[in-house]
Amino acid sequence: MITTKSVSYTYPSASEIVFPDLSIPAAGQFLLLGESGSGKTTLLHLLGGLLKLQRGIIDVNGTALSGLNESQLDRFRGRNYGFIFQRNHLLAALSVEQNLLMAPYLAGLKQDHHRVDEVLTQLDMADQKEKRIRELSLGQAQRVAIARAVLNKPSVIIADEPTSALDDKNCSRVAALLTSVAEQNRATLIIATHDHRLKDTIKNVIQL
Repeated sequence: MITTKSVSYTYPSASEIVFPDLSIPAAGQFLLLGESGSGKTTLLHLLGGLLKLQRGIIDVNGTALSGLNESQLDRFRGRNYGFIFQRNHLLAALSVEQNLLMAPYLAGLKQDHHRVDEVLTQLDMADQKEKRIRELSLGQAQRVAIARAVLNKPSVIIADEPTSALDDKNCSRVAALLTSVAEQNRATLIIATHDHRLKDTIKNVIQL
């Protein structure tokens, strides 16, 4: 599903970060753990094609990311990845439905209103479809961000510190939502975090 070999990355005026070789199976669920500065976000962004690979090989579903040009990589990301960040990056002035329909539009896919309804129902958000993001609670907005990430039926869901600012109750809720949605969509889930509470939900760990 996802394999890496001899991957490393160097920021200007910084030491080289060398990452372990990985073999992540399809539909697997993994935590990417490590102290601050260990390279969790860097590796996550390399795996997601958000950072340009400097050294090594990253293969996703038989496609080497280094072999794609920028436009090909944009299209590949849109059709194969769902991203969830600590900040949800939703457009506050648009409705929930409008925010979700941006995902297929940007990936060059057909906008499917039935799929929007399906995903919102999975996340118990169907009755919020017409509301603007600024009218939602923080927890509801997080669920919209998760819905957006899975709307295009990605094979890989990548989440960066999705629970670090949450109390225990909401941490458990978001973790359960992420794992459940990944299972329903048969997607590989990789979460970069320093939040060890997630170990109660996801047992597979990549330690940096």
